[in-house]
Amino acid sequence: MNCRHCGTPLRHTFLDLGFAPPSNAYLSPEALERPEVYYPLKVKVCDHCWLVQTEDYAEADALFTPDYAYFSSTSAGWLAHAQRYAAKMIAMMGLNGDSHVIEVASNDGYLLRNFVEAGIPCLGIEPTDSTADAAEQLGIPVLREFFGESLGQRLASEGKQSDLIAGNNVYAHVPDINDFTRGLKAALKPSGTITLEFPHLMRLLEQTQFDTIYHEHFSYLSLYTVSRIFAAAGLRVWDVEELPTHGGSLRIYGCHDQAPRETQPAVHQLLQAEAEAGLQQLTTYLQFQAKADQVKNDLLRFLIEQKNNGKRVVAYGAAAKGNTLLNYAGVKPDLLAFVCDAATAKQGKWMPGSHIPIFPPEHLTESTPDYVLILPWNIAEEVKQQNSHLKQDGVKFVTAVPKLCIHS
Repeated sequence: MNCRHCGTPLRHTFLDLGFAPPSNAYLSPEALERPEVYYPLKVKVCDHCWLVQTEDYAEADALFTPDYAYFSSTSAGWLAHAQRYAAKMIAMMGLNGDSHVIEVASNDGYLLRNFVEAGIPCLGIEPTDSTADAAEQLGIPVLREFFGESLGQRLASEGKQSDLIAGNNVYAHVPDINDFTRGLKAALKPSGTITLEFPHLMRLLEQTQFDTIYHEHFSYLSLYTVSRIFAAAGLRVWDVEELPTHGGSLRIYGCHDQAPRETQPAVHQLLQAEAEAGLQQLTTYLQFQAKADQVKNDLLRFLIEQKNNGKRVVAYGAAAKGNTLLNYAGVKPDLLAFVCDAATAKQGKWMPGSHIPIFPPEHLTESTPDYVLILPWNIAEEVKQQNSHLKQDGVKFVTAVPKLCIHS
């Protein structure tokens, strides 16, 4: 396999998580009776441009199906994050009724609803019918297609270039990252701005966030590599922010390479921080497997110990990252009785691979477990606050990443 960006032969394995089904392929009762498809989950690192990337096995249309079960609006914290972003960009760019905003991978309208309420014309691009339906009910026009260079050129030819193109947690999900980036350039007005948010590779390495690796993520991104990908497409990263979302993300601001925008000091500062963290050194990547194995082993040791002590452990959050962790550790319902999740699209189904049943959050109160393992550790505080009543019954919350922690 060659690097998806620069074409260099990939010779180094960053992480091997064995075999796993697609992490958002939740199982219906009928699906439990059928064979389940597993793909190798192995991640390589390019020693030329330092793009960390999954091996080519699963195709995008096998992962992002019409009944795709991830709805962004399920998290109150994420809705608030989107609202703050919209207010900031409207003020910063002076967006109004004459402006145009595109969001690529607009999901259920969690973000664009803010622009609709502000009277700013917008367009969502979202290939999954389940989430696109929800967005259209909010009055958001949606193109049900995968985004790339051909669609970007088509929008430009129809006079639909945008002042602002947003992409939250989509850049890591695209199999052809060069084609996608050229699409961004084609659909952007000469004076326009692109913002992309994605989990930061530097934080993944620092905090052993190997559970954020799953088949829907084709790339794991640093500012250094994204800057190279942008430059190859005729774009430039002119500013960057570090965000707490998803365990540590970046929001990059891009423009056409010849646009009269000054590159901000934050870009150079973060590039320096990445270099000092060893993101352009092979040894940094080759040491990661042992750290991931330690997290897995500590979780298994805890679950087995609780079972031997007659304690009951359940989980909260049927998140994709949870599926990576449980499948790599080989956890089944004998060690983890069930998972609760607020997303109605997941309730009444089973976790892929582990076949752990998914119930509504109220089931936690009814079942009185001893421990609740929070699988989406990035929203652990939100989950603990929402279920604070369980503490009165002596229930303890647990997270496994970056290391096993029993919360007081």
